[in-house]
Amino acid sequence: MGNKDAVVINIKRYLVHHCVITLCCIFSAVYAGEVRKIVHPDGRVEYTNLTDQQRNIHFTNQSKSSTSSVYKYRNNKGVLAFSDQKPVNADFEVLRFDCYACSLSSNVNWHTTPLNLSAYKQQVKIMAEKYGVEESLVRAVIHAESAFNKNAISRAGAQGLMQLMPATANELGVKDSLNADQNIEGGAKYLSQLLNNFSGDMRLATAAYNAGPGAVSRYNGVPPYAETQAYVKRVAILKKRYAKAD
Repeated sequence: MGNKDAVVINIKRYLVHHCVITLCCIFSAVYAGEVRKIVHPDGRVEYTNLTDQQRNIHFTNQSKSSTSSVYKYRNNKGVLAFSDQKPVNADFEVLRFDCYACSLSSNVNWHTTPLNLSAYKQQVKIMAEKYGVEESLVRAVIHAESAFNKNAISRAGAQGLMQLMPATANELGVKDSLNADQNIEGGAKYLSQLLNNFSGDMRLATAAYNAGPGAVSRYNGVPPYAETQAYVKRVAILKKRYAKAD
């Protein structure tokens, strides 16, 4: 086969491949709908692929700023839907959740954002006492990591209220990171270990919780990662506010 024939075949293959991709995109758009942004009267932001007629479902997220979760579910008409709002009365799958306090583009005012003083109150109290960690710190980390979403799963694989990575959870003896009791115990235990490792320095312990103890040791302080530095500051603000509210 000559070079000319080979070129023609390669061009044909490219055109076929391109057509297949285009058809898949068109089919996906028709089937799922284009993702659009909806700003509600209360300031809440919603991203969804459903039309107004298809959105016949209630959501639990009433905060003014959306989290980074993406929920996959079928509405009451059987239409496959993707939304950043948690659906009520519908089976759903959490596709993505990113650390709530890590986003550099977050517009949350950490000095005024509502605190959650009631969720998992007993579990936090018991585990904080068991591992010698302040309740306010445990609650601040839960708030910062998952905003009290026990089903949170990040793109990196961190799971649950305190966003435990599978390897870390295994080391801590946590068998089910999506079990709230186990997750809080694992997170409190891990915070206790980090505080011991860094001589009780909360800034270094929370930096290690976010970036890993190795990174903190390498830089002999809070690593120069913008996300980690923002996380440490926000956890400190939340911790102070939770301590004052107790």
